Amino acid sequence: MQIHVLGTRNVSEDALNSIIEGLQIVFPEKTFKKKANTLEIPTEAFNPERKQYLSTAILRKVRGYAEEHGVKTALGVVEVDLYVPRLNFVFGEAECPGKAAVISVFRLKPEFHGQPQNETLFIERCIKEAVHEIGHTLGLTHCDNPFCVMHFSNTIYDTDVKQRFFCRKCYSKLAKLSKE
Repeated sequence: MQIHVLGTRNVSEDALNSIIEGLQIVFPEKTFKKKANTLEIPTEAFNPERKQYLSTAILRKVRGYAEEHGVKTALGVVEVDLYVPRLNFVFGEAECPGKAAVISVFRLKPEFHGQPQNETLFIERCIKEAVHEIGHTLGLTHCDNPFCVMHFSNTIYDTDVKQRFFCRKCYSKLAKLSKE
């Protein structure tokens, strides 16, 4: 199965390459194709009152790309602050199960949280969120295990605590889902 990783023009190709390298470790049976500068954020996604972007509107755009290009899964990587109506922000969103996922690197940067720039930490956070959202597209839901990549990240601390891999329980679910 091939997964296209779509970036906006503000997301560096180095970041996309690093995210893909991390995804290939977690999903060795899948192939990833980088599509830098492919994703345009729809203007209607911006909420001027919140000064944030509705992730669901961007997710629809990613889904449209997947359908148009006959791709089973597409992951959008954006550098804007995302939200869904009942939450202050989200690191990403995905169809569960489905063809489309999106992550934002905006709040994954250490400097957003008052920390010094740290490229290694930033990329690790990006990989975790990308794996998490692709896990949703494959049918996985949130996990109670705080170390599992499928654990819901309510804060950046949650992202930092979890690993980039699935726990045994989620890995078993994933294996069962892939046989269906």
